Amino acid sequence: MNEMNHPDDLARDHLWQGTWIDDTEADKHLADLPALVADELTRPLSARQVIAACDRLSTVLGTPGHPTRTALADHLVAAGQDLASAERSLAEIADFLRRDGLERKVVAELGGTAPQSLARTDFRAPVFESWQPVGLLTHITASNDPIVGIFSAVEGLLAGNVNVIKVSGGDSLFTHHLLHALGTHDPDGRIADRLIVLRFPSSRTDWLRRVCQAADAVAAWGGEEAIAGVATHVPAGCRLIAFGHKISFAYVTRELWSDERTLDGLADSVCRLDQQACSSPQVVYLDTADREELSAFARRLGDALDRRGDAVPEPTVHEQAEITTTVLVARTEEHLGLTRVHESPTGAWRILVDHRGALRASPLYRTVWVKPLPREEIVSTLRPMRRFLQTAGLAAARADVPALAARLFTAGALRVTPVGSMLDSYPGEPHDGLYPLQRYSRRVSTRLDDRFTHDTCLDDLRRPADGEPVPALWQRPVPADPVLGKADVQRLNASIPPEKAQLHLASGGSSGTPAVSVYTYADFRTQTRRAGEGLVAAGLDVRTDRVANLLYAGDMYASFLYGHGLLEAIDAVQLPVCAGSDYERDARLIVRHGADTLLAMPSYIWQLFQNAGDVLDAYGGVKKIFYGGEHFSAEQRAHLQERHGVELIRSFVYGGTDLGTMGHQCGHAEGSVHHLFNDLFTLEILEVDSDRPVARGATGRLVFTPHTRSAPSITRYEQGDLGRWVEGTCGCGRTTPRFELLGRTGDVVRAGTYFVNYRRIARILAEHLGYCGELQMVVEAAPSRERITVRMDADGVGDPAAAARTLLAHYGELREAVTTERLLDLSVEAVAPGDFERSAASGKLRTVVDRRLAG
Repeated sequence: MNEMNHPDDLARDHLWQGTWIDDTEADKHLADLPALVADELTRPLSARQVIAACDRLSTVLGTPGHPTRTALADHLVAAGQDLASAERSLAEIADFLRRDGLERKVVAELGGTAPQSLARTDFRAPVFESWQPVGLLTHITASNDPIVGIFSAVEGLLAGNVNVIKVSGGDSLFTHHLLHALGTHDPDGRIADRLIVLRFPSSRTDWLRRVCQAADAVAAWGGEEAIAGVATHVPAGCRLIAFGHKISFAYVTRELWSDERTLDGLADSVCRLDQQACSSPQVVYLDTADREELSAFARRLGDALDRRGDAVPEPTVHEQAEITTTVLVARTEEHLGLTRVHESPTGAWRILVDHRGALRASPLYRTVWVKPLPREEIVSTLRPMRRFLQTAGLAAARADVPALAARLFTAGALRVTPVGSMLDSYPGEPHDGLYPLQRYSRRVSTRLDDRFTHDTCLDDLRRPADGEPVPALWQRPVPADPVLGKADVQRLNASIPPEKAQLHLASGGSSGTPAVSVYTYADFRTQTRRAGEGLVAAGLDVRTDRVANLLYAGDMYASFLYGHGLLEAIDAVQLPVCAGSDYERDARLIVRHGADTLLAMPSYIWQLFQNAGDVLDAYGGVKKIFYGGEHFSAEQRAHLQERHGVELIRSFVYGGTDLGTMGHQCGHAEGSVHHLFNDLFTLEILEVDSDRPVARGATGRLVFTPHTRSAPSITRYEQGDLGRWVEGTCGCGRTTPRFELLGRTGDVVRAGTYFVNYRRIARILAEHLGYCGELQMVVEAAPSRERITVRMDADGVGDPAAAARTLLAHYGELREAVTTERLLDLSVEAVAPGDFERSAASGKLRTVVDRRLAG
């Protein structure tokens, strides 16, 4: 935050889209509110963008001594909180704003971290659904809680709304300042544009009417009278979301009402926040009708409250009068045998035993009713008050918990928790029986025709209107951090907290020792879901295709799990076939189970058809091949199509064990061109020998920053591949960025002072000799000069010497090094398929074998 304190705060009571304004300016702006909302909603706000800004502010609020944190604490203290309470409030807000919690909340309530994307919900029909903002969401907050308006505003932002937050005329500017700080942590300024914070009393009905009349939904806090007052200003058809006063209670059975841990937990729930939260217990019910047991419990609870040793709460004069009146009436009723009063000598607490079971509100500030309620009477006693019930703290034997929880829910309770954690919550927990984000959103759907069979997200197809730029999903800003390599990510994996290190995946070790990548299951499900959508975009028809998952090879169990997960995510038919070293067996299984679609690596596919092509040709049923993990040359594709009748060969995904799913092909993709999953990643293409972006159209290193990866959080990871941006519009209609893979960084080696590119050698042999077999380049040190040996399949090479002459004729730099400057020797060698060097773990062909490194 650049500025927290404003010299004219008293005059400028309002924050309008990041600017401080006074009453006169606010009055003018309110007249234009409907037009402002209509304009803002044309620029969608991503939940991921909101989460990123919230997480940055959370870090600030959790940093002792940070100027923003100090200034916000000063505002709370100036508003009447003591410093300890102010610190607790900021800690609570910081915890709420953390990325992990907000992501879990959005996933729990709206199904994913991109809820506003029109995504496929049925892969057998072109049906798309999404959550959309209601539009303008007006928040009428309560004056006794400085946090509730902030939480509600953040939830409104997560749902994509424009938000007007009305705070009471007597409130401080704390809500303004904190939301202003949130806006400054969004570099795009989009969040600030979605926030309007107004401070005025509800008696100013002209303003209250205007902020409600323009709204699509109104969220209001307060008692029945306050909610009714707001309702008079809410127009017909506008959604009124009422958060009225609630009453919470504890229910304790005989097995635990003498247990000291139970009593201390109950005392903590009473004393923490002095019963100011809706989830604080106002009544303690015992599963008994015995009067002496009630009084004995009250004495034990009093001892537990004394053990807290907290400072005596300080209610206002009005609140103290209510407490005094309640206690005096209870003392009067003692003479009628209805009540018994237990009170701390210091005035720190009051326990009022009432032998009547009906629910009754407490005057709070550690004033607790203790009442009898045999379990058989729970529903009949509490159900008349069901509209006001919220949390039930339950202390019972394990065997009794399910039945008692069911009775409490039937009576109208919305939450059941242990008595010591009634004030605690978890990300995504329903509030008062409903999900706030769903109440702040609309569920929309669209059902289309077969032209959209292979589309999975309509946002990818959005076109600009009348010269506007192509609308793009929010991209996580790339920090100015160093580019990371595999060793860096391995160190990050080692630092993941145990509770997040859930799924451990080992790579195949194609380029060395297998490395382990760590995921949360939530992150992995996101990757497999998008990979499944990429497979549909590449040409899989879930309605008809029968898939053999052949991605298992050697120790590459991660690839098989990945393939299984993506097929499961799209409800595709998956057959009991997996890859092995017995190609005849695999082919027979493909035939037996009627597979028409293969999911595999190119090296496996090539060996399968080389060794069992006669079995598959006789079957004639394999029509689609989707591959990943390696390059499939155009000549190899042509061979499989012309010789074996395969109709479609396409990359279904570009991904890796460290990062997940980065790109996919489509029906118009050629060669190694892929669409970027730009909802999951930001891609940079950097120069080969520096971290500067490449020139337009040039080849460089692919560097990815994930948007959704939470454990570990990775930025600027160099995947080890080379590529270039592909300009122009794709024929499939998608507007997502495209890039072309141009080999591994290891495919380019420096030999004889020149850079020699494996992919270029492969292309020359394919184009000029029609070679479609496997190819390997071996680089070695020799006595006089370095040597490159190009290994080709003996069945397809013909004359190795002619192949060498072809390379020299069409590869200028190689010819210079070999014939002109004589710095390098070149030879071509014909080898049997089994003599190519492969990765021991994965079975992948090692395209470049640099023996100089071993030396």
